[in-house]
Amino acid sequence: MRKVTTSLRIPLDVKAFVDQEAERNGSSQNSEIIRAVRERMDRVKRGEMPAPAGH
Repeated sequence: MRKVTTSLRIPLDVKAFVDQEAERNGSSQNSEIIRAVRERMDRVKRGEMPAPAGH
């Protein structure tokens, strides 16, 4: 799997949640963000929610 580096601007409350989840799960903030995005991707693929506009 190819990986890239990117910057991400997020609201403070989202950052706090990511920090909290990373601590709770003993993982990195990066892992928590990837986990959340992959969960969303899975829901879209299963048809549980519409794909984002333009896709």
